[in-house]
Amino acid sequence: MTSDITRAARSGEAGPPPGGTPAPEPGSGRALVRDAMPPPGPGSGPPAVGDGTPVPQRGDGAPRPTGATPAAPRRDEAAVGRFIEDFASALVEMGVPRMPARVFSALLTSDPGRLTAAELAARLQASPAAVSGGVRYLIQVGLVRREGEPGSRRHYYRVPDNCWDELIRIRDRLMSRWTGVLREGVGVFGADTPAGARIAESARYFEFVSSELPLVIARWQEYRGAHGGDQAARDR
Repeated sequence: MTSDITRAARSGEAGPPPGGTPAPEPGSGRALVRDAMPPPGPGSGPPAVGDGTPVPQRGDGAPRPTGATPAAPRRDEAAVGRFIEDFASALVEMGVPRMPARVFSALLTSDPGRLTAAELAARLQASPAAVSGGVRYLIQVGLVRREGEPGSRRHYYRVPDNCWDELIRIRDRLMSRWTGVLREGVGVFGADTPAGARIAESARYFEFVSSELPLVIARWQEYRGAHGGDQAARDR
């Protein structure tokens, strides 16, 4: 009997042990795993969670996480810096001090529309004290507003939507001051003298321009509303 069992084992005819599982043949592990997996049924697809909802797979149109911040436009930073300084120089020629002009230009050209003092200092490569002085000047003349966020001590600075209207109003107040001084000069030199006549003509010019400015601003508001400027301001 022993010899028969031995011959059966050598020839591969030996059956499974009583009550046991057939022993895998050498190298047959992959076959056993493949055979143990159930065949795909009708409508089989990507893996699903416990409630049967398919798990989105890469490349099948899975939605991206919501609330992601859109990437900032790619720009030539050197060109941006040159524009900020060029526009600041134009403001300086109008009489705006240098540092406030640079701060205003940086705020006007920022995509978020607002920056912190630290961000302004980094963008302009200026000291915090210089930025603070520039911001303070702009707030006093109405060209910049300071904003806060609930629950935060951080402050942001923004150029208001009507900044150019405010700039014109500042000029209007200056022209009113000039007109008053010129009118005094007419009395000093006499309206019937060449000097007095030139001074009177200057006073009339500033009076005329000052009286027209409110009409110009009103027309601008109408034009802006007709071309979508109000909606763009609300979307900021």
